[in-house]
Amino acid sequence: MRFRLSLSFFLLIIADSFSQSTNDILNLLISNKTISQSQADSVRAEAAIIQQQADASHKSFFVTAARQMLLTGYTQIRYQTFQETGKHNGFDIHRARVDLKGSITPYFSYRLQADLVDKPKMIDAYGEIKLADYFSVTVGQFKIPFSMENLTSSNKLEMIDRSQVVEALVARSKDVIGNQNGRDIGIQVAGTFLKVKDMPVIEYRLGVFNGSGINVADTANNEKDITGRLIFTPVKGLSFGGGFYSGWDKAIKPDVAGKSQTRNRFGGEVSYVVSRFSLKGEYIAGKDGKTKRAGWYAQAGYFVIPQKLQVLCKYDVYDPNTSTANNISTNYVFGANYNFNSWSRLQVFYTIRQEEGPAIKNNFLSIQYQIGF
Repeated sequence: MRFRLSLSFFLLIIADSFSQSTNDILNLLISNKTISQSQADSVRAEAAIIQQQADASHKSFFVTAARQMLLTGYTQIRYQTFQETGKHNGFDIHRARVDLKGSITPYFSYRLQADLVDKPKMIDAYGEIKLADYFSVTVGQFKIPFSMENLTSSNKLEMIDRSQVVEALVARSKDVIGNQNGRDIGIQVAGTFLKVKDMPVIEYRLGVFNGSGINVADTANNEKDITGRLIFTPVKGLSFGGGFYSGWDKAIKPDVAGKSQTRNRFGGEVSYVVSRFSLKGEYIAGKDGKTKRAGWYAQAGYFVIPQKLQVLCKYDVYDPNTSTANNISTNYVFGANYNFNSWSRLQVFYTIRQEEGPAIKNNFLSIQYQIGF
């Protein structure tokens, strides 16, 4: 047995180094009478098991092409049950993404990502030039550099849904420009400074965007939107900072001739992640024309089983018009994630919704299974 296991590892190493199949090497050893047919069959079986175990531990694989590129993707299958009258319980495909990225040289990289749910659409399409840690340029369609939760990939979110204020003020489902998946078309410079033990202390991003959303040219006017973000990480696990967005909403009646109405935002954020415990929060305020909006959230999480079972809770508040009374919406969210491995997890969250004004029973339960490749 020890001989067969040693030979299995040897064959895997040789096959990888010289691009020969295990079968070719075994056939050669059989013809030279180094091993018998039965020994070869046994080694093939053991080598296959070892290879399967090695493949399962890998987090990524490269696609064979003219140049190396990384093809990844994931889907999120969701079931929701609603307390609100008129809404029906059921399954849906929350997200289904295919993501292609790669590097041409150490300085030039690219990314293409599509969402296949409902009407398939391109959500990321950009190239990046990284000249140094402190200076890179990204051009194309990508996430606007504003809000910690907006910049978190949807398959890395600790909760199923983003916070109310992020959905309303960061180019997502309830923004005045429609759901743009937090993205736009433009150019960005970014980088990090002052590394301490390989940890960047300062991170900055500054971008200029059309302000019209994804997959469309900006035909409304010549004005462009400007946004930026500055984050400090003084010690490992603790980061804080803020950002701004100054722009124009092209879709609504103009405040200023030729410029449409103002669409401005500013916000602050903090994140503390250490060992099993995490604490995160954001405050975002915005102005669409003459309407002022604001909201914030605080979220805490703890891994009951390290890297496996995480319990979380969130206090989520949003005011769609700070000049109007009795319209604040508050969500209390609590639940758990179970990570089967690095590419598959189950999420279960219950949301208690409270709105000022007439009482409505509209709490809901969400269960989501995510699997990726």
